[in-house]
Amino acid sequence: MNSVSSTPSWLLWLRNAVILGALALGVCWGVAELLAPPLQVSGSISRLSKVTPPDVQLAAAKVDAEFAKDWAQKQLQPVARADDLTIVRRLSLALTGSIPSLEEIRMLEALKQPDLPQWWLSRLLSDRRTSNYLAERLARVYVGIENGQLLIYRRRRLVEWLSDAIQQNRPYDQIARSLIDSHGIWTTNPEVNFVSVTRENNKGPDEVKLAAKVSRAFLGVRIDCVQCHDGKLGSTWKQTDFHQLAAFFGQADFSLNGLRDDPKLSYKVRYLGQTEEAKVSPLVPWKPELLPAKGEPRARLAAWVTAKENKAFARSIVNRMWALLFNRPLVSPVDEIPLDGPFPPGMELLADDFTAHRYDLHRLIRVIVSTRAFQMSSQSADPGHPVTTAAENAWAAFPVTRLRPEQMAGSVIQAASLSTIDSDTHVLFRIKRDLDVANFVKRYGDSGEDNFEDSGGTIPQRLLLMNGNMITNNTSGNPFINASTRISMLAPDTASAVEAAYLSIFTRRPTPAEARHFTGFLASARSLQARSNAMSDLYWTLMNATEFSWNH
Repeated sequence: MNSVSSTPSWLLWLRNAVILGALALGVCWGVAELLAPPLQVSGSISRLSKVTPPDVQLAAAKVDAEFAKDWAQKQLQPVARADDLTIVRRLSLALTGSIPSLEEIRMLEALKQPDLPQWWLSRLLSDRRTSNYLAERLARVYVGIENGQLLIYRRRRLVEWLSDAIQQNRPYDQIARSLIDSHGIWTTNPEVNFVSVTRENNKGPDEVKLAAKVSRAFLGVRIDCVQCHDGKLGSTWKQTDFHQLAAFFGQADFSLNGLRDDPKLSYKVRYLGQTEEAKVSPLVPWKPELLPAKGEPRARLAAWVTAKENKAFARSIVNRMWALLFNRPLVSPVDEIPLDGPFPPGMELLADDFTAHRYDLHRLIRVIVSTRAFQMSSQSADPGHPVTTAAENAWAAFPVTRLRPEQMAGSVIQAASLSTIDSDTHVLFRIKRDLDVANFVKRYGDSGEDNFEDSGGTIPQRLLLMNGNMITNNTSGNPFINASTRISMLAPDTASAVEAAYLSIFTRRPTPAEARHFTGFLASARSLQARSNAMSDLYWTLMNATEFSWNH
């Protein structure tokens, strides 16, 4: 006797009812996602800022004025403002590592806000996706991407701690001080992982690595280039400058109680040309008057790094946040900002505003996003005068840059789902997403610490997109998961199907020529299966288009 015949009829009826109910609910849900905006917006969301705060507008206007002066001197004509959906796409890529979902686009269009990007930014800053993504990007700067020794290092705990701090908008100087002057166990005090990641072979922390991280991550200065010898080619740095900075970590040690400072320890190094190691006293490489006279070495260093008068600290995070938003820093390399200038337009103004407002990361992001440079189009309205490289380099047009691997993977996965993939998504789906992104990034190529250096795509990368599982699996027929199949099933006509695909993938509607071409392509499919296959082909084509893999 088979299992079906032995199953009670009432149980079979119940099972079939559940299946039919789930399918009906899925169809209704899909139609709502595909065609209509949400009927209402929750109270917490409706209270988000709908216009740019006046003080943020004033700060952005000052930055705009500096850029306008620079454009006039270079005889550059800035392009016009981009449309709202383009700016929304930029914000989502920069702050969540993914494009907005069709569900979110429908909601935004239903709101009809006077300043739609500002409202969207407010929502993103309150969204856990943003704090998680920014925490991962900053963690790459602080500790790299390797997992390290399990017994003394927990990278994920550090990322979670950073995410909480960003979500709560904890002042950035407090975050930096907590990392530099951390104490305790790396599991209960996650900031300790900034130090414990450098430990090898049961020794104490690596002072050299920590000095390099502090100078690059928090000060935007590559002082580690003089680790082995004095600076060359006009550099004023000396070998002593670097090792005196490293000496601040000379007393850091690990015990049963975790990371602590042991006054009995000291930092020693053998300088170039010397035969013996010498004890090195901690000393900062510039502005020594800002260094507290008393306290433990790491506490003194943390106070010096984050001192208001030490403008390198504010410049460093301004440059990095600008890079995350534009995918290109104001000063390149992102961690090599000259102490004495010259500085590009806007940098000093943004650094001063950041310091004056108590190192508010959310405000810094809001000011940068409110600038004319961020909101400009990447294309000229005059086809006869296209945007030049000089215009992009001077921020007279939004620079067109390749998406980073995690942005590419996140965008493919989001475009394949009509609904938003966020913290409310089922945990199993989120786990699958994280695994898919990690696998794609590994195969596509992960540069490790973000350096934002321009690099052209490779043939293996292009082949991975065209033939790899990432796009193939997310465009093939699957009525329960993939957007392409759901659109083919639920769209009332071919024009609506093409529009939904373009919004899902490009965050824009098709041009009249694109709409005519693909509407005819879908209309040629006579059966449901043929329509589903045609929709999968359309999705695959758009995802492999150059437009999808670039920020613009």
